[in-house]
Amino acid sequence: MRSIAIIAGKEFRDGLRNRWVVATTALLAALALSLAFLGSGPTGEVDASALSVTVVSLSSLTIFLIPLIALLLAYDAIVGEVDSGTMALLLTYPVSRWQVVTGKFAGHVAILAVATVIGYGLAGLALEIASDGGDIDAWEAFSLMIVSSMLLGAVFISIGYLVSTSVRDRGTAGGIAVGAWLFLVLIYDMTLLGTLVADQGRHLTAARLSWLFMLNPADIYRLLNLSGLSNVSSLTGMSGLAADVNMSPLFLTATLVAWIAVPLGLTIIVFSRKQL
Repeated sequence: MRSIAIIAGKEFRDGLRNRWVVATTALLAALALSLAFLGSGPTGEVDASALSVTVVSLSSLTIFLIPLIALLLAYDAIVGEVDSGTMALLLTYPVSRWQVVTGKFAGHVAILAVATVIGYGLAGLALEIASDGGDIDAWEAFSLMIVSSMLLGAVFISIGYLVSTSVRDRGTAGGIAVGAWLFLVLIYDMTLLGTLVADQGRHLTAARLSWLFMLNPADIYRLLNLSGLSNVSSLTGMSGLAADVNMSPLFLTATLVAWIAVPLGLTIIVFSRKQL
C-alpha cells in the first residue's frame, strides 16, 4: 500500500506541476457557475429549485466533458513513460507492475476528483448563498451528481489506461482514446436511437433497452442523475423512462464501479505481460 500511495502522490504532484489540477478545476468551476446562474432563470416559472435545474444542466455537460478530460489525463500514462524510458527505471525499484498501474490510476483519479468537487462545489455554494434557503432533495441530487461524476471520470481513466497499455506509441493511444470518447458519448446513443426508431417497439422492449444502457457508462450516468431522483427526472422528461428501466441508484452505482474495475483489471493483466 505504501508503494501505491507514493506513486499516486507523485502523479498528483505532477498534475499540480503541469497545471492539470488548476486548469481542470478552473474550467469546471467556470462552466458550472455559468450554467448555475444562467440556467436558474426560469425556475420560478416551472416551480423548481435552482439547484435541481443546475443538476440537470451539469449532468448533461458532464457526460461530454468529464470523459474527455479523463481520457486526456490517462491515454499516455503508460505508453508515455515506456517511450521516454522512465517506466523501465521505475520498475528497477522494489515495486510490482500492478502497484505501478494502481498507484498511477489513483493519482489521476485524485486529480479529477479534486477538480470536480471544487469546481462543481463552488457552483452549489454560490447558489446556496444566492437563494433564500436550501432544498434538501436538491442537495441530495447535487451530491449524487458530484459522486457519480467522479465515478464516470474514473471509468474513462480506467479505459484510457487500458488503451495506453495496449499500444506502442502515444499517437495511436491518442487516436484510440478520441475514438472511444466519440463512440461511448455520441455514436452509441445515436445508433441506439436509430435502432429504436426502426424497430418501433417490436423487438427492443423496455427491459432489453435498459440492459443495453448498461453497456455504456455514459448512459448509466445519465440514468443515475437524470432519472434516478423524482425531483430531477420531472425536469428532464425522463420520469417515464425511470419507471420503465426500474433500476435502483445503488445498482447503477455498482455498475459504474464494475466499469472501473474491469478495464483496470485488464490493464494490470496486459501490463504484466508487456515487453518493455
